[in-house]
Amino acid sequence: MAEEMKNTSEVQEDTEQVVSENETATEVQEDSPEATAGEETADEVPEGNEAAEEKTEEKAKPSFFGKKKKDKKDQQIEELTDRLKRSMAEFDNFRKRTEKEKSSMYIVGAKEIIENMLPVVDNFERGLAQAPEGDAFAEGMQINHKQPMKTLEGLGVEVIEAVGKEFDPDFHNAVMHVEDEEASENIIVEEFQKGYTYKGVVVRHSMVKVAN
Repeated sequence: MAEEMKNTSEVQEDTEQVVSENETATEVQEDSPEATAGEETADEVPEGNEAAEEKTEEKAKPSFFGKKKKDKKDQQIEELTDRLKRSMAEFDNFRKRTEKEKSSMYIVGAKEIIENMLPVVDNFERGLAQAPEGDAFAEGMQINHKQPMKTLEGLGVEVIEAVGKEFDPDFHNAVMHVEDEEASENIIVEEFQKGYTYKGVVVRHSMVKVAN
């Protein structure tokens, strides 16, 4: 029995010695430079990640005004381009207005000349209406009448249609009204003087008689 207790005591002493040696080895490893460097490296990694995250956040942040301020040169270019566009638009409007005024002046001038020629044409037509058929003099008047009419047609002068047409105050001048059962209401039954237009503009209204 005494021997068994002695053996047990020796085993306990050997176990305590082994545990003590293991603890001493662990302490040496913890105090070694390699372990210390490893710990420092592990601590430094998060710091690098934090710096990268901070830079990313700075880039992502918008500027105070929401957009980058334009350079003075770019601003001047935009201002000059805008002024150029406005000037070109104004010039184009001026050109169109001038062309319209010029065309209007030309029509007004031509209209005055045509108005002065119409009495001559009227006199030819009145003489032909009174001349007997087959008269040599009347035939000569007919030839002379055709010449100015061709000239007027070449300039763009057209005769306003009247007899049998519905009365239109834009082209006709009613000087007489008559009760006519054969004619419909507001229809022209007789023309006293021909009317003319020049390029769509009335030079002289037709003088007509209208049925009621």
